[in-house]
Amino acid sequence: MRTNPWKLMRAGRRPARLLQSWNKVNLYNLKHATLPVTSSKNFFQQKWLAKSLARTYHGEQVRESQWEKMFCRRLRSVVPMDVNYLARNDGSAESAGRGSGVQEAGPRKAPLTPYMQMAFAPLERRLDVAIFRAMFASSTRQARQFVLHGSVTVNGKKMKHPGYLLNPGDLFQVDPERVMFATGAPKDPQQRRSGRRRRNRKPAQTQSEQPAEAEGSEETKAAEETSASAEGAEGQTENAENAENAENAEKSSQDTEHKELSPEEARTILTRLLAQAKDIMNNKDLSAPSQRLNLNNFRKGVRKALSSTVSSTNIVEDFEAQFLQLKALAEKSTSPSSSSPPESSEPQSQPSPSKLPESVLPTPPSSHNKTTPTFSPSTPQDPILTAALRQALQTSSSSSSSTTTTINQPTSTTHPHISPEDLTILRQALSQLHENPIDTLKPYATPWRPRDYMSAFAFIPRYLEVNQNICAAVYLRHPVAKPGRSEVPSPYPDAVNGAAFAWYLRRR
Repeated sequence: MRTNPWKLMRAGRRPARLLQSWNKVNLYNLKHATLPVTSSKNFFQQKWLAKSLARTYHGEQVRESQWEKMFCRRLRSVVPMDVNYLARNDGSAESAGRGSGVQEAGPRKAPLTPYMQMAFAPLERRLDVAIFRAMFASSTRQARQFVLHGSVTVNGKKMKHPGYLLNPGDLFQVDPERVMFATGAPKDPQQRRSGRRRRNRKPAQTQSEQPAEAEGSEETKAAEETSASAEGAEGQTENAENAENAENAEKSSQDTEHKELSPEEARTILTRLLAQAKDIMNNKDLSAPSQRLNLNNFRKGVRKALSSTVSSTNIVEDFEAQFLQLKALAEKSTSPSSSSPPESSEPQSQPSPSKLPESVLPTPPSSHNKTTPTFSPSTPQDPILTAALRQALQTSSSSSSSTTTTINQPTSTTHPHISPEDLTILRQALSQLHENPIDTLKPYATPWRPRDYMSAFAFIPRYLEVNQNICAAVYLRHPVAKPGRSEVPSPYPDAVNGAAFAWYLRRR
C-alpha cells in the first residue's frame, strides 16, 4: 500500500506505514519517520502501538491468527568464541579462580545482544520473505505473486505456497525473467508504445504470410511428386537455389554499375548490417542453434571490418551477401509450411522477403520501400564468394565453424578517420549490446538497468547464500542474534520490538 509522502505524521497524526518494499515513497517514509510519544500512555497502550507498528513491516501479508501460531518465545542466539584465545589457552586460568593469574585482563565491555530484534524471526523462514531478502523481488507482495504464478522452485520442484517454511539447506530459485522485471527499471512511454506496435504488428504479418505459405506448400507437393527420394528432392532444390542466385547476380550486374564506396559509406552500411543482425538475434522466433551460430560469426566479421584500416566495397558486398542468406535461412526455419527435415541446414527454396519483419529487412539509405529488400550494387557477383558462403553455412554446426565461416579480413588497426579511443568505445558498446540487448517486447526497460532508489535496500542477510547469476539462493540456517547485531532486519529499535514481543508473549 502506498502512502502519500506529503501526508506524513505531524503533531498527533498516525505515523507513516513502513513496508517491506523498494518503493520510493516507502524510502521517503523510512527517512522521515519518527517514533510516537509513549510517555503518557500506559503499558497496554504501549504494547498495542508497538505491535501495530511492527506488524505493519513484519509480515504485513500474513494474517494475525496465522502469525500467532508461528510466534515462538524462544529467541535464537549465539555467543561467538575467540578461536585464537581458545588455541592459546587450555582453560586452566579460568578454572583456577580469580586472583590466581599473573596478568590481569583489562576491563572489556562486551556489546549487548539485541534479543528483542528476534521477535519476528519465524517470519524470515517464509518463502516469500526469503525471496524478498535475497533481492529477487521488490516487495514481499510481489514475491508472493511470483510464488502463486508458479515462477519459484524449491529443491527443484515448483512451489505455489508462499507461506512454505524453509528448512536449513533448502534451495529456492526464481525465474530470471521475473527477477529482471522486479529489479529492473520500468519502461518509459516511448518503449511502451514501441512494444505495443510490435505486438499489434504480429497478427497482420501472419495474415500476409498465409498466401505465401500456400504457394510454398504447393511447390513442396509438386517437388515430392516429381522426386523419387528425399536426396533427389534436396538436389533439385539446391540447383534451383543456385539458379536463382545466378539470375539475381546477373540482373544486378546488368541493371546497376559497380561503384566504389567511400570509407564513411562503407562503415555506415556495416553498422546498419550489424544492427539488423542484432535484431534477428533478439527475436526469439529465430532461435535455432545453427542459425544463431551463423549470425554470431557474421557479427564477429562485421566487428573486424569496423576496426580495419580499409573498408572496401568487396568487404561490404561479402557481409551483405552473408546477412541476406542468413536472414533467409532464419525466416525459412520459422515458416510453418517448410517441409525440410530438421537435420538439413541448406535452404530448399528462396523465401519471400515479404515474410520477414520490417525491423530486420535491409533498407539502404536511398531506398524507401520497407516491405521488400532491394538488391543494391553491393549484391554478390563473385561465384567464388557464393561457393565459400555455401561451404561456411554447411560447416557452421561443427566445432571449428567459428574460425572458418568468416571471410579473411585486413589486419585490425586503427581507422584513419576515427581515433583509437572512439574505436575502443565502439567495441565496448558492441559487447554491452550483445550481453544486454534492446527488446521492446520485454516488460521492463531495455537495456536492463537497476531500478531507482535500489541502493538503499541492497543488502542480503547472513543466513542466505545467493547466486545472482542463476537467481537462486540457499537458506543456510535460521537467523540468530549475536553480540551487537541481529540477523533480522527491522526499521524499529529494541524498545518497539520488545513491547511487541511482550504483547504476543501474554498469549502463551
